[in-house]
Amino acid sequence: MKKTLNTALLAIAALCLSAASSVAQTLPKVSIEVGETTEPSDLSTTLQIVLLLTVLSLAPSLLIMLTSFIRIAIVLSFLRHAMGAHQAPPNQLLVSLALVLTFFIMAPVADRAYQEGVKPYLEEQISGEEAYQKAVAPFRKFMLAQTREQDLALFVGIAGLDQPETPEDIPLQVLVPGFVISEMRTAFQIAFVIFIPFLVIDMVVASVLLSMGMMMLPPIIVSLPFKILLFVLVDGWYLLIKSLVESFRI
Repeated sequence: MKKTLNTALLAIAALCLSAASSVAQTLPKVSIEVGETTEPSDLSTTLQIVLLLTVLSLAPSLLIMLTSFIRIAIVLSFLRHAMGAHQAPPNQLLVSLALVLTFFIMAPVADRAYQEGVKPYLEEQISGEEAYQKAVAPFRKFMLAQTREQDLALFVGIAGLDQPETPEDIPLQVLVPGFVISEMRTAFQIAFVIFIPFLVIDMVVASVLLSMGMMMLPPIIVSLPFKILLFVLVDGWYLLIKSLVESFRI
């Protein structure tokens, strides 16, 4: 019996090795080679993969710095603090909501960048430099529409550059930080408006508790249900999302 079991185990092991060997023989061979090319735009597959990985590693930073994510994330964070619910909604949910709204707002911009820059380049109709300029142009237009001239002038002066004659003359190293500062300023303005009704509720509740002599009871415990009730009654999520989306000039 024992001999039969060992024989069966050896047979199973042999079948597994045979299957692994056959699978290994069907795997594609990957090699990295350095050679010459007669076409300057003819990038090797390996170099294209390296460039793709580089872009993917920078994608989170680009998503935050070049899109509407900054304003939306700051406003949603201030909303949670204004309501006094420090853990609800959770950070993961707020970031996910900010990402969904960012994709919705930036979809027309990304589509123009793909149609005007990426697609013609993939079809070998334009050069790489021209594709870059056309792909960046919609994002430049979007950022310029949200950026104040004062913030642009600040970074132009810090960089020691000449005064640009047209918006197209503004370099990205000046436009991007100017856009970020303008977005943060706009987000804080929206947050101030959001704070006012919740602050009034906190003051009313604190005054009532003080007049009743209940000084040991934290006002936030009593005011939080009234804040949630107010937010639900006025359909706060609808008004907030509508105001945020419409605040962007595309």
